[in-house]
Amino acid sequence: MDKVHVFNAGPCLLPQVVYDKAVEAIKDFKGTGVSLLSISHRTKEWEATMDETRALWKELLHIPDDYETVFLGGGASLQFLYVAMNYLEHKAAYLETGVWAKKALKEAQGLGNAYAIASSADRNYCYIPRGYEIPSDIDYLHITTNNTIYGTEIKEDIDCPVPLIADMSSDILSRPVDVSKYAMIYGGAQKNAGPAGVAFAIIRKDSLGKVSRYLPTMLDYRTHLDKGSMFNTPPVFSIYVMNETLKWVKAMGGVDAIHALDEKKAATLYAEIDRNSLFRGTADARDRSIMNICFVMAEGREELADEFLAFAKERRIVGIKGHRSVGGFRASTYNACTQEDVEALVKAMQDFENLKK
Repeated sequence: MDKVHVFNAGPCLLPQVVYDKAVEAIKDFKGTGVSLLSISHRTKEWEATMDETRALWKELLHIPDDYETVFLGGGASLQFLYVAMNYLEHKAAYLETGVWAKKALKEAQGLGNAYAIASSADRNYCYIPRGYEIPSDIDYLHITTNNTIYGTEIKEDIDCPVPLIADMSSDILSRPVDVSKYAMIYGGAQKNAGPAGVAFAIIRKDSLGKVSRYLPTMLDYRTHLDKGSMFNTPPVFSIYVMNETLKWVKAMGGVDAIHALDEKKAATLYAEIDRNSLFRGTADARDRSIMNICFVMAEGREELADEFLAFAKERRIVGIKGHRSVGGFRASTYNACTQEDVEALVKAMQDFENLKK
C-alpha cells in the first residue's frame, strides 16, 4: 500500500520505530511478562523508565541542574490553570498571539489581575507583536511560542526582566532553546514529544512557592516535583511513548539536527506556496512557523478549496484542512514528518495548478 502522508496538527505523526516499540511494550514491558498497559508504576522497571525520560529531556535541551521536568495528565489546557495557580500573586502579563494564548490568559484572569501586554488579534493573529515594554512589577510574562491555528512562531528566546513562562506545546524539540531564560516551559506532548495524554513542565525549582493563595494538592507543582511525577498514577502509556520519541530525537542527532531538517521542510513548502498561482500564505513572512504552515486559495480561486482537499486525499495526503475557526489549509510539519511527505504535498499543489490552468 502506498504511504499515507500525514500532516495532522495533533495528535502528531510519530516515527515508525516509536510505534513498533510501543506495540512490543503493550505485549510485554521490558521482559516482565506484563503489558505496558497493566504494569505497576511502582515497579523498578517503570521507575527506570521515568528516570530515563527525565534524563533524556535534560540531555536534549541542555536543561540546567536547578530545573526539574515533571509529567502530568490533562494536557496544556490544564497547565493554563496550573501556571496561574502557582505563579500569579499580584499581576501577570500575557502575549496574545492566538487562540491558545487567549485561553491561557482567560484562566489567569479567573484567579487575579492578568492582562494582554500586546496582541495580534487586530490582523487575525497573522504576526508576532513587537515593541512592547515589559513592566518590572509583574509576576511573570507568559508567551505561546508557536501558534498552531495561525502558523506564527517566536523563533528565539527573548530577553525578559521578569520570570518568563512559555507554552511550547507545538514547537518543543524543533529548535535549540536556552532553558535558563525561562522560569518554566510547558506543553502537551502530542505535537513533537509523544502521544496525547501527558503534558511536560520544565520548572526552575526556585521559581515556585511565591504565592500566598492556598494551592490544592494536585495543582501545586511542588507536589509533583517532590514525588517524581508519581504522586498519583501517571499516564504510563503516554510517558513510555514520549520516552521512545526522545530516544529517536537523540538517534537523529539531537535537537540541532532535527532543527535543520525542520527548516528545510518548511522552506520547501513555503517556496511552493509563494510560487503557486493558486495559493497564498496567511502568516507574515518574518513570523512564519516551521511547524504549522498555513495557507489558503488565492484571491478569486476560493471555490477550489474543497476540490483541492479531495485532490490531495486521492494522493494519500491527509490532515491538511485548516482549523475550523479559520478554514483554508494547514500542513503541520512536526519532527516525524519527512521531506518526502512535504515533497508529495508540493507535487500535489503543482499538479492541481496545472489542472486548473
